[in-house]
Amino acid sequence: MTSSTFPDTRSTREPAKPSLRRVTFIAAAAAIGGFLFGYDSAVINGAVTGIQQHFAISSSETGTIVSSALLGSAVGAAAAGGLADRIGRLRVMHIAAALFAISALGSSMPFSAWDLAAWRALGGVAIGLASLIGPTYIAEVAPAHYRGRLASFQQAAIVLGITASQLVNWVIAQRAGGESQNSLGPLEAWQWMLMAAVVPAVLYSLLASRIPESPYFLITTRQLPRAQAALRDIEGPGVDTEARVAEIQLALHRTDKPRIGDLFGGRFGLLPIVWTGIGLAVFQQLVGINVIFYYSSILWQSVGIEQSSSLLISLSTSVINIVGTVVAMLFIDRIGRKPLALMGSAGMAVSLALAAWAFSYKTGSGDSLFIPDTQGTVALIAAHTFVFFFAVSWGVVLWVMIGEMFPPRIRAAAMSVATAFNWIANWAVTETFPRLSEWNLSATYVVYAAFAVLSFGFIGMFVRETNGKELGDTS
Repeated sequence: MTSSTFPDTRSTREPAKPSLRRVTFIAAAAAIGGFLFGYDSAVINGAVTGIQQHFAISSSETGTIVSSALLGSAVGAAAAGGLADRIGRLRVMHIAAALFAISALGSSMPFSAWDLAAWRALGGVAIGLASLIGPTYIAEVAPAHYRGRLASFQQAAIVLGITASQLVNWVIAQRAGGESQNSLGPLEAWQWMLMAAVVPAVLYSLLASRIPESPYFLITTRQLPRAQAALRDIEGPGVDTEARVAEIQLALHRTDKPRIGDLFGGRFGLLPIVWTGIGLAVFQQLVGINVIFYYSSILWQSVGIEQSSSLLISLSTSVINIVGTVVAMLFIDRIGRKPLALMGSAGMAVSLALAAWAFSYKTGSGDSLFIPDTQGTVALIAAHTFVFFFAVSWGVVLWVMIGEMFPPRIRAAAMSVATAFNWIANWAVTETFPRLSEWNLSATYVVYAAFAVLSFGFIGMFVRETNGKELGDTS
C-alpha cells in the first residue's frame, strides 16, 4: 500500500471544531481494528489450559495452535496493501471484521485441535489486515495538525484490546469456578472466551459503515464526486474540495511506488538501513514479550499458581502494558527514541534475569509444582517490570522508528520487510516457548535476557536517533 508514504498536502489552516470531533470519531472507528488485533492475539492466553485438557495435547502441539494465528497474520499483512488499493480501505475493514467474527465462532466450537488451529489462522489473517489498514486509513484522513495524536489511537487500541481480552477471560473463568476447562452452560469456559471476540467484531463492522472511504483511494480510482463528499465529511463543509483534490492528485503523481529491488545494494545484500530496521523488528520479539501475552496463564500455573490467580496476574500485566504505553507516548518526543530504547533494553535485561533466577527455584512436577514465596514474589515483580520497560520503550519505539528512519523512496517497501520479520520472530518465539519452558523455564528466560542485552548493544552501535529529524534523515 503506497498511500501511507504520500507527502503531507493538507492546508495549514486550523480545522473547525465540528470537523475535529468528526475526524476523531472516524479515527477511533478505524482503530477498532487495532482493538481486535490486540484482543484476538491475546485472548488465547486464558484459553490455553482448557484447550490442552479438552484435546489432551502436548506442549509442542499447544505451541503450534497458538502460533498458527501468527502465520495467518503474515498472510493478511502481505495481502492488505494490494487488496486495499483494489477494493478500498472500508471494504478491507469489513472483510477483517467478518474474518474476526467467523474465526471467533469457529475456534469456539472446534472438532479437533487442528481444526482449532485452522480457525485461529483465519483470525490471524484478520489481524494482519487490521494491522495495516487501520494506520494507513488514519494517516490518510487525519488533519496534519492532529495526525500524531490520532495515529496513536491504533497503538492505544491494541493495548486496550489485550487488556480487555484478559478481563473477559478472568470474568468468564470466575463464572466457571476459576478454571477455563470447567463447563459454563452448554460450552466450556475457554470456548466462551474465544467466542466473545464476536462482539467487538460486529461493532467494528457497524462503525466502519459510518465512516467515509479514504479520499486518496477515491481519487486514485477516479471517483471524484465521492472523494469531494468524503473531504467535506472529514474536513468540514467549508473545505475547498477542488483545491484539496488537486493537491492529492499532485501528491499521487509525485509518489513512486516502492519496489523490493530498491532495498538491495549494500555490502551484505540489503542496504545497511534496511538491516537496521530488520534488527529492530526482530529484537522486539526475541526478548519474549509475547510469552507474557500468549502464555502467562500456563506460565504461572507451571510454578504452582492456581489458574484463577494466574488469569488475574495476566490482567494486571495488561494494565501495566497500558500504563507503559501512555508513558511512552508522553515522553518519546521529549527524551528521544534511542535513549528510550536503551533504557528499555537495560530494564528488560535486569527484569528477565531476575525472573530466570526466581524460576530456577521451581520444584515438583505435575500437580505438585511449587516456588518459594520469596522467589515467587520476585518473579511476579520481575514480570510486571519487564512488561513496563517493554511498553515504555520497544513497544512504541519500533513502530515510530521504522516509520521515520527509511528514506522516502524505500520507506513503504522497507517497512513491509521489517514488519514481515517481526511476525516471523513473533511466530518463532510463540512456537518454541512451550517446549523450551517444559525443558527448563529458567534457562528459557536466560535466553530472553541475553537477547535484551544484545538489543542494548544493537541500539548503541547501529541505530541513529530520528527524533526531530526530517523523514529519512538519520545522519
